Amino acid sequence: MQQQFALNVIGTIRSPYKQKFAIPRQPGLVPEAKAQLIFAEAYNAEPFIRGIEEFSHLWLVFVFHETADKGWSPMVRPPRLGGNTRKGVFATRATFRPNPIGLSVVQLEGVRCINKQWQLDLAGIDLLDGTPIVDIKPYLPYSDAIPNASASFADTAPETAMTVSFSTEAELFCLKQNQWPELKTLIEKVLKQDPRPPYKKKHTGEQSYGMTLYNLNIQWKVTGEHHYVYAITPLAELAG
Repeated sequence: MQQQFALNVIGTIRSPYKQKFAIPRQPGLVPEAKAQLIFAEAYNAEPFIRGIEEFSHLWLVFVFHETADKGWSPMVRPPRLGGNTRKGVFATRATFRPNPIGLSVVQLEGVRCINKQWQLDLAGIDLLDGTPIVDIKPYLPYSDAIPNASASFADTAPETAMTVSFSTEAELFCLKQNQWPELKTLIEKVLKQDPRPPYKKKHTGEQSYGMTLYNLNIQWKVTGEHHYVYAITPLAELAG
């Protein structure tokens, strides 16, 4: 018997990642990626989160809202395997699932109430701005961390040999702005993950890319195993 269940959105993520491209493929890979979980009106009350500050990390259950309407497949091509090998969707963390539900463990940095709006301050996130959250559960080290577990093709954290450098103008922008103190480190760590699609990584010539972090357009070039950030421009300036 097939059943259907309705889920309530309890809050929304406010994240520096404004587009799916360049988001780390797993949480915790870029600790400088900070976000806020803003509670929906029905859950915007202190009793819902009383005691949550006593936990260092949380599990977030969320909806892949940007890809939910794109369907799903029983077989997918994990980027970790270069996009060349098919695996069963339930043997991966692919976004195109029968139910577009994701699970992410994040660091809890604080709990705040600003103008009667409760929020959680989070770090190490891998979630798109606007991601709907449908549940929060405390992370329990004694049961959630299994020392001898194995994980097939994803047994270790992804590593690349990519290096990152900045133009003088891009570096000065990072130094002069004070809204995001860890902006340069955030950009570096995101790019070291090498967010390019697998088929692009086979190209040896120079490639140009752009991504949006916060309200900034980050532009860089890739040559071999090196990312060169040559421009950082506020989106308001581009619109003007």
